[in-house]
Formats: sequence, structure tokens, C-alpha cells
Amino acid sequence: MSEGQRCLYIVVLLIHTTIGTGEGPTSPPSPRSSTFRIEDNELTGTFPPFEDIFGQVPEKQFATENNTVVTSQIGSTALIPCVIRNIGDGIISWIRRKDYHLLTVGLTTYSSDQRFQAIHLQHSEDWTLKVKFVQKRDAGVYECQVSSHPPTSIFLRLDVVEARAQISGPTEKYLKPGSTLRLQCSVVQTTEAPAFVFWYHNNRMINYDAERGVNVTTDPEQRLSDLLIPVAGINHAGNYTCVPNNAVPASIYVHIFNGENPAAMQSSSPKYLQLSSVTYIYTLTATYLIIR
Repeated sequence: MSEGQRCLYIVVLLIHTTIGTGEGPTSPPSPRSSTFRIEDNELTGTFPPFEDIFGQVPEKQFATENNTVVTSQIGSTALIPCVIRNIGDGIISWIRRKDYHLLTVGLTTYSSDQRFQAIHLQHSEDWTLKVKFVQKRDAGVYECQVSSHPPTSIFLRLDVVEARAQISGPTEKYLKPGSTLRLQCSVVQTTEAPAFVFWYHNNRMINYDAERGVNVTTDPEQRLSDLLIPVAGINHAGNYTCVPNNAVPASIYVHIFNGENPAAMQSSSPKYLQLSSVTYIYTLTATYLIIR
């Protein structure tokens, strides 16, 4: 019985006492009504059952479905819900099942890992477990337990994914001078839109290099970023990297050359790709002349 219910019950008893000591005719008491009488200087009485005054105590009930799956990406914030109705004096605890580690009791965090926190607004029925800066090791089953006799629980699973960038097409692109260079980068396996996507040419960030013929457009909600160079020149050859703020980057190497595409370019080694664009063209030309 809660403190408020106890107070209300006492008030009801006082009202019954006042009515019982009043003047005037009274009808015989029913078995379930309150009666008072003085016998040998002692006050005795009978009271109606508690449930007749307040009704049946509502049963605790989880509104969050058992075995709910929450997916979050590495580095983001995960919110694992637990909504329970008619909690009364019950207390919510969160437990990590893989090691039976007690994370929170009520609004108090018991784990030494302060990334875990119970979120609850006053008078709400929601006791969400918040996990900040999610890591791969956070994946697994979590138990939302409410104190009762015996305790009752539901189990929820946190899946952790690693968002990554992906540039469409092969990892190497071959163009002639004057051709249009178009690259599209998508962010996959993501649970939230990137705040930004940066493009790098070798080690230079080129999002704002309009004077060099580079045009970058990004649609965060669609998880897409496009790089366009309408007229590509020799200076545009090299490594291009798409770097979202919340995902693993992706790279592609662009070759720009005159003449036919030699077979040797199809299997360029990583060491060979580190050559500057100008050195690369000279080396390619010399090799082609020797073979010929």
C-alpha cells in the first residue's frame, strides 16, 4: 500500500468514526459496513475490506514487447526502451545478461561504466536505458526487471552495426583528359544520418574547391554524397576518399591518361598507386615505349 493510499484510508476511518458518534436513529449495520460501540470503556469496530474502498490494485504490466530488438551503430547513442504500467511502488533495474552485471537501479547507475544511464521523466511509465558512445562489445541481451514478488522481467536485444562509406563502381577508375569524373558515395549499415561527408583528393579536403572544378553535393537524409568534376585533367588523377563523420571511409583511385588503357594498369600495386600523378604518367609512357 502506498503512502497516499494509507492516508486516504485513515481519512475514511475518521469519517466513519464521526458518523458513528452522531445522534439520530441508525439502521442495523451490515456485515461489510463500519460499526462502533463503547463497551467497558473500549472502542471496538468493524471496517469494510480495503478493496471495497479502493477497488482491486491494478496489476503491473509491461507495455514494451518482450524480445524487442534495438539496432545502433558504433559511436552513436542507443536507447533501449522499457515501458511498464501500474508500477506503483515497484523499482526498475537494468541488468546486462551476458555477465549478469547490474547497470542501474531506479535512476542510480551502479556500473563503473558511466556510459549507461536510466532515463525516466516524472509521472511517465518509460524507463529507457541509455548507452552512450556504443561499442561493438555492448551488443547482447539486456533485462528490464521490476521489483515484485516474485520479480518480473522482459528481455531486449541490442544489435551493434558498423556504418561504412561505399563508393559505387570499381576501386579504380580510368579516364581520358577532358572526361567527366563523377563519384557517388553512400553510407550503408547506418542508423542515423551523417552530420557531414568530406571528400579528400590524396590528402587535401576538396569539398569547397569550386575554383579547381570540383563540385560536391550531399544529401544527409538519403545518406548520399556526389562529387563531380565536369572536365577532368591530369591534376585530378589520384586517390579520392569519402569520409562521413560517423562511418568507416571508402577510397577509389582515378587514373587519367592519353591513349589506350594498357593491361598493366589493371593490376596496379598499392605501392605503385602512391606515385604522384605526374610521375605515374611518365613511368607509364616509358614502359609503353620499351614494350613497343
